[in-house]
Amino acid sequence: MMDVNIVGGGVMGLSIAYELANHGFSVSIYDRRELGKEASWAGAGMLPPADIKAAKTPRLQLRAASKMMWSDWSSCLKEESGIDNGFMNCGGFHVTFDDEMVEWRETVSEWRHSGAQVEEIEPGSLQDTAPFLSSQVQAAFYLPEMSQVRNPRHLKALLMACANKGVQLNPGTPVIGFETDGSKVTGIRTTTGIQRAGRTVIAGGAWSPEVLHGLGIDCKVDPVQGQIVLLSMDRLPFRQIIECGSRYLVPRSDGKILIGSTESDVGFNKENTVEGVGGLIQFAESIVPRLKSATFERAWAGLRPKSIDGLPYLGRVGEYENLLIAAGHYRDGLQLSPITARIIRQLICDESPDLPLEPFACSRGISA
Repeated sequence: MMDVNIVGGGVMGLSIAYELANHGFSVSIYDRRELGKEASWAGAGMLPPADIKAAKTPRLQLRAASKMMWSDWSSCLKEESGIDNGFMNCGGFHVTFDDEMVEWRETVSEWRHSGAQVEEIEPGSLQDTAPFLSSQVQAAFYLPEMSQVRNPRHLKALLMACANKGVQLNPGTPVIGFETDGSKVTGIRTTTGIQRAGRTVIAGGAWSPEVLHGLGIDCKVDPVQGQIVLLSMDRLPFRQIIECGSRYLVPRSDGKILIGSTESDVGFNKENTVEGVGGLIQFAESIVPRLKSATFERAWAGLRPKSIDGLPYLGRVGEYENLLIAAGHYRDGLQLSPITARIIRQLICDESPDLPLEPFACSRGISA
């Protein structure tokens, strides 16, 4: 019997398994499909800054706590797996086309209140500071602490590190039910039989409600489709992340540029559309005109797991004393994966978690 069964093999499930294995737990991961190839793979790997001393909201506190872990996590993963996940501090611009500056000032204020270092750029010096930006850009500020990680490489590193630590990896193994005994989940049912463990963690992203339905638990997590486009250039015109509202440009060191992202409530549909892809390319050209000469590589889509309020569900589920959940991270899954893994491990070890978990209580969106 294993110490922990994890249902879901994306960045959450793999990070939790890695953290638990580092603390001596025997762990099995089960996923209905290939490990790490859903929302975790589809993102752009942006790691926004925040300071734990200044962060006042639960979201910012979680972000700040996770941001502090990324450098060490990346170093350890590289040492254990031999894979460089591309973690780097690249800085980032926030820009706007809007002539109306009221909302812009609120955006600047929000970033300052997060504890991030914010360098405002005078409108008259925009072209001198960032000559690659379109003349249509009305205002910008710079976040020198903005970082990124190459999520496909990070997932490969997690998979390798987990395998090296003895984590049992079970791709293509859907969970079709549970075995229970009173207030405990004693095992999961798969097509190959019952797999028993002392504790079970649900980390199935947008598929978590389907899994929990087998226990008679209703969990509110909705899939939100996000389309992404990949371009490439021989010489990048910029090296920093550029964000404009909810859309972004993320340059990679090898000349790739990610453009994201749309948001559509279309269920579990991951098909790209002409409107979505075309709109992202048009957005990119409007921000950095030199991207008109870039080469189109490909496009794809992922399904972000959105909770009822955008905050993840972290903690114990319903009346089952040994059942935990880590799901509903929406757009923040990759960036919050280290702190999520630590919190789940702390709960399993009966330790006090690093952060108060009341804002992330499962009772917000789960009922039996």
